Amino acid sequence: MDDLIADFLVEAHEGLEVIDVELVRFEARPEDRAALDKIFRLVHTLKGACGFLGLGRLEAIAHAGETLLGRFRDGRLEVSSQAVTAVLSAIDRIKMILDGLGDLGREPEGDDTALIQALEAFSDGAAPSEQSPVAAEPEPLAADVAAPERTLRPGEVSLEELEAAFLAAEGPVFDAPAPPVETPSAASPAATFEPDQTDSAPEALVSESLGPQTIRVGVDVLEDMMTLVSELVLTRNQLLQLNRGRGDETFTPPLQRLSSITGELQDSVMKTRMQPIGQAWKKLPRLVRDLSGELGKPIELVMEGEATELDRQVLEQIRDPLTHMVRNSADHGLEGPEARRAAGKPEAGLIHLSAYHEGGAIVIRLRDDGRGLDTARIREKAIEKGIVGRAEAETMTEAQVHRLIFAPGFSTAAVVTNVSGRGVGMDVVRSNIEQIGGQIELQSTLGQGCVVTVKIPLTLAIVSALIIRAAGERFAVPQASVQELVKVSADSDHRFEEIEHVRMLRLREQLIPLIDLSEELGRERRHEAKFVLIMRVGAHRFGVLVEEVIDTEEIVVKPLASVLRTIPVFSGATLLGDGSVVLIIDPNGLSDRAGDMPARAQKAIDEAAVWTEAEAAELVSLLIVRVGAGALKAVELSRITRLEQVPVATIQSIGDRAAVDYRGKLMPVLTIEEGQRFVESGSQPLLVVQGMLYAMGLAVDQIVDVVGAKLDIELTASRPGVRGVALVNGRATELLDLDHFMLLALAEHAKGATGGDADGRIAA
Repeated sequence: MDDLIADFLVEAHEGLEVIDVELVRFEARPEDRAALDKIFRLVHTLKGACGFLGLGRLEAIAHAGETLLGRFRDGRLEVSSQAVTAVLSAIDRIKMILDGLGDLGREPEGDDTALIQALEAFSDGAAPSEQSPVAAEPEPLAADVAAPERTLRPGEVSLEELEAAFLAAEGPVFDAPAPPVETPSAASPAATFEPDQTDSAPEALVSESLGPQTIRVGVDVLEDMMTLVSELVLTRNQLLQLNRGRGDETFTPPLQRLSSITGELQDSVMKTRMQPIGQAWKKLPRLVRDLSGELGKPIELVMEGEATELDRQVLEQIRDPLTHMVRNSADHGLEGPEARRAAGKPEAGLIHLSAYHEGGAIVIRLRDDGRGLDTARIREKAIEKGIVGRAEAETMTEAQVHRLIFAPGFSTAAVVTNVSGRGVGMDVVRSNIEQIGGQIELQSTLGQGCVVTVKIPLTLAIVSALIIRAAGERFAVPQASVQELVKVSADSDHRFEEIEHVRMLRLREQLIPLIDLSEELGRERRHEAKFVLIMRVGAHRFGVLVEEVIDTEEIVVKPLASVLRTIPVFSGATLLGDGSVVLIIDPNGLSDRAGDMPARAQKAIDEAAVWTEAEAAELVSLLIVRVGAGALKAVELSRITRLEQVPVATIQSIGDRAAVDYRGKLMPVLTIEEGQRFVESGSQPLLVVQGMLYAMGLAVDQIVDVVGAKLDIELTASRPGVRGVALVNGRATELLDLDHFMLLALAEHAKGATGGDADGRIAA
């Protein structure tokens, strides 16, 4: 019976989560018959399963709740908030008993008479007595008391007899016709609790013949699979590194095949770990409903993007931050009904939650239409609590003041309540999100509302990274946080400046604060810094000086040793293809360092801005490249997916065409000018452009710079593939027509689809 109880508990909890969501939806739209039918079906099935397993206490509560729902369904009872609250109280009591059942292996003792009487009173159309347990505290679990004895119903057998019958029963004969299925009831052994597959967790039981088949797999099994795949990725990287050093192409084809299979296996395993973010949102409708009643504020919750998927490990980490964010919006953000009417707003406050993919990460945005952040009040509270001094607070910008709400112990609540006021909410949000490599940004307009934007990685296991060198050592930097890579030299257009003892980089007439990574690590710089990584973490944009950018690589994130965990600059470690261990730089740790820049320097930056907002809106980021000895070429940076340095030995010639194994699939490599040749040795620079169905690589001789300029074409195109000639930083520059090359790549893709390439696939 232990296995039956375990399966029942899992399925029951999944179904109760669905009931919570659907009940809140049904209360808001009583005419939604489909929602009511789903709730009734789940409660009815739960009651049948409890009767089948001999769980009398659970069965009695479920039966009383089902009766009340039946009155709603038959139209004999009007839906009221009090009645729905009674059903939700019954669901809460069932959850409490299920927790006890899981801990003790049997139903805990308790008296549910008052709760059942309240449900029956609502079913009869009468108001419940004052002893209604709707708002009562749940009873404690009795861990040391024996299971209650009760008289068996006619036709019911004891648990011991039922278990003996199961053990003695023969297996099913599949050739025989299946007996008709009866309606699940207390005496029907066919009653098993199966929530609707569309609303249950992805790890569902094996389904029937209709619809896709699924199987429940333990989380430990998935974690072990991910660990093995991570080790396989490391081994692949090592083999590729060894093969590059040998200069022998004998092993190139099998290694490319191994790389392709490893990539596909990695994608497949990642899919088993992915879950819709809606799994973390299931409790929010019930939470908002309860907060609405407790705070006396009508609140409407709108959720979009529930199907957006991310790693299960990340999903677990964001449940608490999301809960804190919603509670904070409801309590601090939204005004009361009278204040909203006075401000000309709808009486019901709005909390809008959305999620979507962006650049290899998940963006979660929480927006409310409340009062917004009161900068003056936050500043005074921060001074009062000793978070900042008055002199420092007076020089802080509005955005810097707003970020003080993430400080430990900060709260603007006048009274400590069950909802807020203890100063731990937004601090927990920030710390939990940064622990998984995420970023949080805050925007607020007084009187109009607040927007909190959270950007988190899709997965924590395997990430793309830049391998850089600083202080003579190699480090890995997550590529998702790097906006641009700027090369600096004596003849570069970019120049360094110093304002209020803060080193700056002037990039496209904007001043960006700089961090020297060697100095930050407390090490001496071995060589002159040649590159600046332009990074953005939340609202912070800053540059990181490094000596060299070595390569891009998919890395497997390993946890740090305990002695290194207190260093905020590092988030983990990884093993490179040559077997060496390198530390992973934490962008959030560097952002905190950049955020300590004196406020007067930030003020000087604002005053030194050369471009007006209108002028800046006309600027386009252009990637400048060199091809042959002709004029420089430019392409809009927003159209480029990635900049790659591909070993020239990996570029395959297929007749008069060229392709490269890119992420496990063949990608066509095109040239810009007639007669253009690839580099003879070393790495070939490629501009990777991703279309809707395919990708292509555009070969160039050198990546020169990234600049901001107005796209004013002064000379018409002289040949296909060129849009025209413009003056960029005082130099005549040809603007490439990427659409022309994408059409050529589409033709290559069509050839590959008909079997014209070695592997039968072109990158998609």
